[in-house]
Amino acid sequence: MDSQMIRKIDRVLDSVREPETHLTVSQLGLVERVRYDGASRRLTVFKRAMGSRHGCCTLIANMLLSKTLEDLITAFEHEFTGVSVEIVS
Repeated sequence: MDSQMIRKIDRVLDSVREPETHLTVSQLGLVERVRYDGASRRLTVFKRAMGSRHGCCTLIANMLLSKTLEDLITAFEHEFTGVSVEIVS
C-alpha cells in the first residue's frame, strides 16, 4: 500500500468514535489490520477479537461495537469512493 492510502486509512480510524466512550477506533484498538485489493477495489478490515465473561456486558459491548463498525464502514466508503468495504474477524 502506498503512503497516501495508509494516511487515508489512519485518518478514518482516527475519526470514527465509539458512542459510549467517544474514543476513536484507533484508541480502542478495534482494528487489527486493513488490506486493500486494488484490482477488485476492495478494502478488508480485520477487527480485533474482543470479549467479556459477563453476559450483559457482552450484549451491551456488542451493540456498541456493531454501531461503531457500521460507522467505520460508512467512513471508509466516504473516504474511498467506489471501494467496497468488508469487516471480518
